[in-house]
Amino acid sequence: MSDEFGVPRGTGDGEPKGPDLARAALSRARAAAKAKGLSPGAPRRRRPEVSRSGSGPDGRDPVLFGAMIRRLVAERGWEETTTAAGVLANWELLVGPEIADHCRPQSLTDGELVLVAESSAWATQLRLLTRTLQARLADQVGPGVVQKIVVRGPAQADWRKGPRRVQGRGPRDTYG
Repeated sequence: MSDEFGVPRGTGDGEPKGPDLARAALSRARAAAKAKGLSPGAPRRRRPEVSRSGSGPDGRDPVLFGAMIRRLVAERGWEETTTAAGVLANWELLVGPEIADHCRPQSLTDGELVLVAESSAWATQLRLLTRTLQARLADQVGPGVVQKIVVRGPAQADWRKGPRRVQGRGPRDTYG
């Protein structure tokens, strides 16, 4: 008694037993492989080879962290923002400790640098030094980054509330 693959079946109950069971499984696996076009002696199909790196640089090579950050900043168009942040963060290095001790940068937007002085005397001094500061900043961070410097004195009470207000005398007219 044998099955359709020529493997003998077990003795009396119709189910293969022991070694006959293993032979039947092996013959079924061989038949399935033959149906797929595979045979035990045939060479295996190789996976298509991906291009290897070789001696020249390619996109998979490691990149220095600073170069990668510069590329990211350039791709996203963040050059102006990072330059402005560099001016604000490195203010003491750019202008020197004497000036940095008496004023601080408040903002750098569209080439306009706003400085806040600690006293009205230092505000006047900084207004006189604006051309010198602009030249120094142009040398250190690049031309066109700081196009105009606005100097403000020390902060005073601001009676304005909200985005809309009425022009005029302001709070003085409420006190009689």
